[in-house]
Amino acid sequence: MTKTVEFYKKGDFMIRRNKYLNLLINNRDNGFPKVITGIRRCGKSYLLKEIYKAYLLESSVDENNILILELDDDRNILFRDPIALGEHVRKFCAGKEKCYVFLDEVQKTFPIVNPALTGGSHVLAKKDDEQVITFVDVILGLSREKNIDLYVTGSNSKMLSTDIITEFRDKAVNIQLLPLSFEEFSEYKGGSEADALLEYMQFGGLPLAVLKSDDEKKDYLRNLFEMTYFKDIIERNKLKKTSSLDELCNLISSLTGQLMNAEKIANTFKTVKKENINKLTVEKYLGFFVDSFLIREAKRYDLKGRSEIGALRKYYFIDTGLRNARLNFAFPDEGQMLENIVYNELVYNGYTVNVGTFDTVGKDKNGKSARKTNEIDFFAKRGTNLFYIQVCASMSDAETRAREVRPFLLLNDQVRKIIVTNQNIKETLDENGFTVIGALDFLLRFIK
Repeated sequence: MTKTVEFYKKGDFMIRRNKYLNLLINNRDNGFPKVITGIRRCGKSYLLKEIYKAYLLESSVDENNILILELDDDRNILFRDPIALGEHVRKFCAGKEKCYVFLDEVQKTFPIVNPALTGGSHVLAKKDDEQVITFVDVILGLSREKNIDLYVTGSNSKMLSTDIITEFRDKAVNIQLLPLSFEEFSEYKGGSEADALLEYMQFGGLPLAVLKSDDEKKDYLRNLFEMTYFKDIIERNKLKKTSSLDELCNLISSLTGQLMNAEKIANTFKTVKKENINKLTVEKYLGFFVDSFLIREAKRYDLKGRSEIGALRKYYFIDTGLRNARLNFAFPDEGQMLENIVYNELVYNGYTVNVGTFDTVGKDKNGKSARKTNEIDFFAKRGTNLFYIQVCASMSDAETRAREVRPFLLLNDQVRKIIVTNQNIKETLDENGFTVIGALDFLLRFIK
């Protein structure tokens, strides 16, 4: 029977991660390892070792049946050998009815040549070795034990990348942990929702950043991006020259929410930075950022042809605080940041999100027929819920209102049309029947 909890509280009030706790609960004892991925410092270890462990204890699991192995601890260094790791876990669980095993920083294990090929000795595998044993083999082997329920986290470039999902294929449950959503952040902060949105817009929702003062947040986010996230990308992709990668990241930060492709970025790079960068290099670097979960891409979707189209797409940071850290916390464009937050919150709530696009034919300035491509910020869908969404800082200006409404007027279909504005207004209908809603109501109540 699937069980869902609304929250978990132990001692002092903690940051709640209800969505992810419920995912763990619903996949408990399902026979598959649970692999928790996500960028560093988003709370993977805390989710398992504090929140989920506390839930298990409350569910009458004996603490002696919970094994937590932190493989970045020097006291556990022997278990970085995957064979020794498997033996230790099986020994701990032997004779027990059910054990819950948390393997933290599992990427610290090193691949070895199958001992059967080396007379029983453990030999470090080289890059071109075949028949090697890795942490993936050990995890899949342990998950077949009837009395072991296995949970795995990791924080280096390998565990953070989408490759890990491919390696396990359909033999594991992947749970991608994100920074705090605005819903989670606002619940933790309490008080004024408007103040919470302003703070979240500037500093994002990485859990450790949330707990710091404003000045500490800035230093923390700058250092985290430079010393951790960039280091992971460089390590994983074996990069030697990193100046172009660094500048490209700054450029993406300033162009958040704008339609781009590799060629357009390369041209912009040349114009703004006065440097040449190959289009293929841009594509490769963009892939590095997406693969490491730092940014996500929203592809264009033909609203009339009902299919994804073209190379142009928008890029959004997984956390607005990280985006702003790249720009040294210069006052962000309010509409740009709100658009990023709306995108993230839609994804958090299970929506598939695309940039909506459709063509119309009209007259150009010379009176000749001309085709024009129109854009809607987001086409969001979850089950039978379909929305067209425009995002703007304010609807007070007549010119802005006309610009945001125009694509909706050109679309003669039954999909609900919504304008999200960073104004303190309740959900209402305008004269065209389109929904106009303040950001707070939309983020905290409408899309849940």
